[in-house]
Amino acid sequence: MLEIFAEELKLARAAAELTQTQLAEAINYSGSLVAKIELAERRPNPDFARRCDEVLATSGLFTRIQRQVSRDVIVAWLQEWVAVEQEATTLRGFEPLYVPGLLQTEAYARTVLSGSGLLAREDVEQQVVARLGRQAILHAEHPPLLTVVVDEAVLRRPVGGPAVMREQLDHLVTLAGARPRVRIHVVPYSAGAYAGLDGPFVMATLPSGDDLLFVEGPFHGRTYDGAEDVQSAIQVWESVRGVALPQQQSLDLIAEVARTWT
Repeated sequence: MLEIFAEELKLARAAAELTQTQLAEAINYSGSLVAKIELAERRPNPDFARRCDEVLATSGLFTRIQRQVSRDVIVAWLQEWVAVEQEATTLRGFEPLYVPGLLQTEAYARTVLSGSGLLAREDVEQQVVARLGRQAILHAEHPPLLTVVVDEAVLRRPVGGPAVMREQLDHLVTLAGARPRVRIHVVPYSAGAYAGLDGPFVMATLPSGDDLLFVEGPFHGRTYDGAEDVQSAIQVWESVRGVALPQQQSLDLIAEVARTWT
């Protein structure tokens, strides 16, 4: 898919009678990046693909190919769930440790993915592109209703330093304010011990009405479709939502903590 993107970009650019430098100026990217992408040496991010579609009038061609490029580098155990994300009408998730991937900024995602030191720099960059590519569902014509609950510790854990944290928390507030189908809640420290501290999980509701559960661990993740597993997750979810702050109070807390990251 990366080679297909490269070839289609060269063809579309030639048809528009643009040089690499002229295209780079039109989409506000460097000429060297355009050259590397046309050689299939770099993976395009969603913004690059979108701008190419706009400038070259390709009716979303590059956006569609870029999504496939991103899927190519997603680890095998996550690919099934990413396909579920694309189809889901509703997503409900809890995360006690990190900002969920669908809401991460580029800098935050890069820090999380490189933090273990187990991935080579090139692999980290590929995974960052893939993670940002998954976020396209939030900007679709009919996006899923995404409700996320995070522990207050997520807001205060230093991931990437003050500048990265400030940008990330500001992004959460801005996204929730601009996207009515994105809802973010915070479980405050004052809640003490509660059911969700056992670990993160995500539930998806498909157009058929079926519910699926995804649980990610330190080494892999797994998708569950059994009624008993899903029902247990729903009970935990209801418990977590019960101790979380309402949306506006949560956003106020996120904004307050963001100001401390200076």
